[in-house]
Amino acid sequence: MATSLLLLASVLVLSNVAVHSAFAPDLIVSMAKILLDNYCSPEKLTGMQEAIDAASSNTEILSIPDPDTLASILTGGVQSTINDTRLVISHEPNYVPAVAPALPPLPPDQLIGVLQSSIKLEVLEGNIGYLRIDHIIGEEIADKIGTLLLELVWNKILPTSALIFDLRYTGSGDLSGIPYIVSYFTDAEPLIHIDSVYDRPTDTTTEMWSMPTLLGERYGTKKALVILTSANTKGIAEDVAYCLKNLKRATIVGEKTAGGSMKIEKIKVGDTDFYVTVPSAKSINPITGKSWEVAGVMPDVEVDAEDALAAAIKIINLRAEVPAILEATGALVADNYAFKNVGADVAEKLAAMSGDYNLISSKVELEAKLSADLMTLSGDKCLKTTHNIPALPPMNPSPEMFIELIKVSFHTDLFENNIGYLRFDMFGDFEEVQAIAQIIVEHVWNKVVNTDALIVDLRNNVGGPTTAIAGFCSYFFDADKQVLLDKLYDRPSGTTKELWSLPELTGARYGIKKSLIILTSGATAGAAEEFVYIMKKHGRAMIVGETTNGASHPPETFRVGESEVFLSIPTTHSDTTQGPAWEGAGVAPHIPVPADAALDTAKGILNKHFAGAKK
Repeated sequence: MATSLLLLASVLVLSNVAVHSAFAPDLIVSMAKILLDNYCSPEKLTGMQEAIDAASSNTEILSIPDPDTLASILTGGVQSTINDTRLVISHEPNYVPAVAPALPPLPPDQLIGVLQSSIKLEVLEGNIGYLRIDHIIGEEIADKIGTLLLELVWNKILPTSALIFDLRYTGSGDLSGIPYIVSYFTDAEPLIHIDSVYDRPTDTTTEMWSMPTLLGERYGTKKALVILTSANTKGIAEDVAYCLKNLKRATIVGEKTAGGSMKIEKIKVGDTDFYVTVPSAKSINPITGKSWEVAGVMPDVEVDAEDALAAAIKIINLRAEVPAILEATGALVADNYAFKNVGADVAEKLAAMSGDYNLISSKVELEAKLSADLMTLSGDKCLKTTHNIPALPPMNPSPEMFIELIKVSFHTDLFENNIGYLRFDMFGDFEEVQAIAQIIVEHVWNKVVNTDALIVDLRNNVGGPTTAIAGFCSYFFDADKQVLLDKLYDRPSGTTKELWSLPELTGARYGIKKSLIILTSGATAGAAEEFVYIMKKHGRAMIVGETTNGASHPPETFRVGESEVFLSIPTTHSDTTQGPAWEGAGVAPHIPVPADAALDTAKGILNKHFAGAKK
């Protein structure tokens, strides 16, 4: 850094020819001192003093007869080295500093006209307030016209249900106006540290806090606030947007802001016509520890500036629906969720969370948050939002098509010692399976039914309907005695259904005497878990692999009120009279091994068993 900051002295070596200077030898030194004393980020100027000393000791300077060219070269060097495009060196012989005109003592009627021309106020459909301010006034002017602002503007905004604050055209403002604006959108207590402003010339940091008392009422923290921005939003307006965004009080909609400055000064270099434009103060947000300057304020919802108002209205209308959506969601969960007490608890807690949805900006965000909250409150990953996917039209495939489908859906093999292997990755609906049961038996089941032991691989089975579970379980029990496999409680109807093994099946049974090992993984879910749970509970199979997913019986889809939000709610649970079943926790294996090692482990167990039997 010390070497690079010799840029202000680098004009000495920009040419191989050192000639008599066209400007005063101390010109560049003076410019460097202005930066050193006024630039708002002094940490970037490490080594500047050494640069000044080096330049001071050298009386030669590049002879550049054109002052504008010299200014341009110096500007490029400063900006590239310090990485700040706000730093500008200019040559302006005719420059006259702008002086903000004092507010004249206008009569009330003229003052009203001035205010009405600079502030746009409207109440949109749905009681949405719209307020556009193109210049943010400071404390001094606010004290003079505050009563009029209250009467003509603010008191018309207060009754609205939500506010769109349009800063797309706001390019100027007074630093002292920031606490006023922010405070109207916060509560009186506790006081909030809004921003800190470091001023380089005085080397002081001023903290800005929300104000405990204001003229008129506050808009508060409950109603929606959307700020519109554009590439023309600059300076103080950027600070207002950045503060309210990071306080999570406002949603920013529009374009990234200009990335201006809190305070820019144009300082004359000695008695010359050169000037150094330098940002002399900077904002340091207490929440992020960063600033909006140079980088700009990124919107939460990025759209073209001309589309920002329509986008904001859409967001506010969505948020207006949230309380009803949460209430309807709670009612659906309380009335239908499989575990009654859990459902009631979820509904109660969800009702108290409406404030957490104040910054929702889209239906996608709403669904994602609602899903996360439902899963967190219930501990059930299957209680969530979903999409309403229409049922597929009925198909009438030919027997040949069924055979091809079965070939790709099932995998069988025969290992050493007449050990059978059967893998399938989805359970089917009972009626669908029943219709093709004979085909499945001929092309799949008959390949493994006569083995001496069987490995059923469910490591990749993600579930499906549970209606065929009783039938599949029945193949591993004998026909002479019906077995109560499970009891299923249905929450919407409040009834319990007993699940029994079937007395009649298509094809031969595997029976109860031959060895059965089931392979599982963390992906084994839903209907597959119900099968594993039943086989383990009745001592019919050894489970090898990983604890299953801990999903649920197939959930049902419910529409939330009149909205386009849909819920996936597990409505059925297995018998819990002897303690928790598999929902949520999964089924733990008898032999825990990584999923990819489960098959070899199962084969090793069975081979060892058969080897022992032969001795």
